[in-house]
Order: sequence, then C-alpha cells, then structure tokens
Amino acid sequence: MRIAMIGTGYVGLVSGACFSEFGVSVTCVDKDAGKIARLQQGEIPIYEPRLDQLVSSNAAAGRLSFTTDLKTAVRGADAVFIAVGTPSRRGDGHADLSYVFAAAREIAEALAQGGGERTVIVTKSTVPVGTGRQVERILQGVLPPGRFDIASNPEFLREGSAIEDFMRPDRVVIGTDSEHAKGVLRALYRPLFLLETPIVFTSLETAELIKYAANAFLATKITFINEMADLCEAVGADVQDVAHGIGLDGRIGRKFLHAGPGFGGSCFPKDCQALIRSAALAETPLSIIETVLRANDERKGRMAQRIIAACGGSVAGQTLAVLGLTFKPNTDDMRDSPSLAIVPMLQEAGARIRAFDPEGIAEAKKLMPALDYCGDAYEAMDGADALVLITEWNAFRALDLARVKSLLRRPVVIDLRNIYKPDEMAAAGLTYVSIGRPTGEPPADKPAGLRAIA
Repeated sequence: MRIAMIGTGYVGLVSGACFSEFGVSVTCVDKDAGKIARLQQGEIPIYEPRLDQLVSSNAAAGRLSFTTDLKTAVRGADAVFIAVGTPSRRGDGHADLSYVFAAAREIAEALAQGGGERTVIVTKSTVPVGTGRQVERILQGVLPPGRFDIASNPEFLREGSAIEDFMRPDRVVIGTDSEHAKGVLRALYRPLFLLETPIVFTSLETAELIKYAANAFLATKITFINEMADLCEAVGADVQDVAHGIGLDGRIGRKFLHAGPGFGGSCFPKDCQALIRSAALAETPLSIIETVLRANDERKGRMAQRIIAACGGSVAGQTLAVLGLTFKPNTDDMRDSPSLAIVPMLQEAGARIRAFDPEGIAEAKKLMPALDYCGDAYEAMDGADALVLITEWNAFRALDLARVKSLLRRPVVIDLRNIYKPDEMAAAGLTYVSIGRPTGEPPADKPAGLRAIA
C-alpha cells in the first residue's frame, strides 16, 4: 500500500515512520524545504525515543521518503493523511483550521490533475467536530463523486512513548461512512488486528469528539489529583497513598493520578480550549472543563509561591537551580510547560536561575533566554541557594544526595514531582518540600471543621 502524510510535525513524522515499519510505502510531505532537506539527511527535528532509528531503517529500506512535492506524493496513494498543526486561535481559543483546509485544497487540486484512482482522505490532526465535513465540501468542490472518501483517524500518541503507543495502542478510532475507507484503513492497520487491538469504527463526528473528550478527561484527572494534593497537605494525608487507593478501583484507574505543578504540552491545554469553544457554539457549555483550565493555570502560580516560601519567603538575590524545563520527560517539547510560568515568576521575584534539562535546552533558550543554562544537573546546583525539580526526567531520579548537599549553599530541595521519599531526604540532611505529602510534623492550623472532629 502507498500513503502520503501531509505534515512532518510530531504526529505526521511519528505516524509516517510507524506506518512504514508496518511495511507501507510512505511519503511525508512538508512545505518547509529546510526541514525536508534535514530529514532526507537523517536529521530528526524533534526528540522522541527510537524515532531516529525508525526513520533511518525505513528510509534505507525505501519505504519512507520525504518531499515538498505534494502533487507527486498524493497521486496513486491509497490514502492521504492530513497531519498539519491546529494551534489555538488567538482571541477565542478555538482550533486554527487554516492549515487543514489549505492542505485539503492542495490535495483536491493534485488529485484532479492526476488519474482516476479512488483515494481516502484521512484527518489525523486533532480537529473540532464538523471539520471532516468541511474538508469533504472542499473536496466536493473540485473532485467528482466516487473519486474520494473521507475519514477521521485521531492520534493518541504520548510524547516520550509515541512509538510504543502507535505500535501497541489501547485502541484505534476510525470515523467514516464509507465501506471503501473502512477497507483501506483496516488494511493499513492490519498488523494491529493481529495483536487483537480494538478497532472502533464510528461516524466522522463521533471520532472527532472522542479525541477531545479523551484529552479533556485526562486533564480533569490531573487537576483532580492536584487539588486532592492541596487537601492532603492541609489535613496531613499523603496524596500518593490516596492516588494508589483510588487508582486500584477499576472504574478510576491508576494513570494520570500523579500530583504535580499542572499539565502542559501541545495537547491538553489547546484541546480543552477548543472543546470549550465548540461546546459554546453548540450552546452546551462545559463548566467542568472550564474549571479545569482555570485551576491548572492558577496552580502554576501557586507552585512559584511554594518555592518562594520554601526559600524563606523571598528569593530576591538568591540563585535557584532548576532541573527539568520540558512539559514532561523524554521530549524536547516546551509548549505550555509549567516551567514557562513558574520560572519567570521566580525571576520577577528577584531570583537568578541556573537551569538544566537533558533534551529541552535548545527550545528553552528560545523562550527563556535570560536563564543561565548548565551542562548537567550538578553544575546547575553548584552554589545555588535551593534546588527545584520541575520535570521528572530519569536522570534526576537517582541524584547523589551527599553531593547535592555539598554543592548547594543551603540544603533546600523543592520537588514538584514527588521523585524522592521524604525520609531519605531527611536522612541526607536536606530540607525537603514536595507535593501533597506529610512533612513528618502534624498539620498546623487545622481548619475549624477538623479541629471540631479532632
């Protein structure tokens, strides 16, 4: 089979490489000639574990290629995937679909100039409900009936584990009214059928909404456990035990119950905003999701205040070592990372920041050029007044605590990801502040209701 993947961003590049690993002939298309030239030379523009090997091996085997020539790529393709960006639109937060519609028009024109092969046009980008029908109308304005079919095939890739997510997904969602499209996509995903992966066939509109609903629900779980963490601190409970206790309930599940500084990345904030906007247009407001976004934004400010409080109530003139800048580990993605809110607040409060991230420094420098970037974690700590852990990279999970104490001017560690155990930090002589866990001291100033119960 032959497919064209329009867009070589995160979704397009990962999906194209993985399809080629399935044995499909894949041509990835992008307007950025510089990016295509780098990909042709084996340079990967994003950091994703194993992606470089996957691209290299399949390009060498002749199954994966890169071009700026959309017309040639789509002619003779069994399916054309639209995997371009859908960033939040300024002003109303709705998804900017201009790239999707532009791609649809170019695909239609290319197919009109080619042969008469029936082609399945698949939306891979995350798009609001109704986008597929708009794409269909664009194609109908150029192509005759029977020349194309429309489908939605949303991605569920987690940055840092995207290859595994594609190869062994929880499910594949395909939205289409066309039996021909179902047959083509079933054939493309045949290796997953052999693994008994659930394939959900549904309508175009339902598939589009499944993607948004899934991300909004996960964002809600994160915000919920973050608020439980705040309550745990107030009453002397342990949020990790709470998360474990509720996560064992099969109706709730264990994933996305890790308290921290709030969610970020390219999906959750953007998709929640777009879903809220779609619901408002449909006159069915989503008050829960609105609250989730507001609470997540406010949390980042509270994390900055927590750091300041741990440093004695002021960071003016102090040097803070910050480990982890990306929104999550195993990616260089800085989009909506909590660090982008927390670090500038610390700078505004008068702190000097020495920072290190295993993969995100190049991207971070574009967004926060005024930081002192270091070559490793220990260089960042040397002479700092406190250590702040923002992203839970594996490289930070087994720091030499004796060395940490010797390098810090004051032995203060603020861990926004609960990487370490409080007792081992105390044994190392470090003043340790984490999220939603007891400090070893009874909670001070219990709320009136708790005093009455006690």
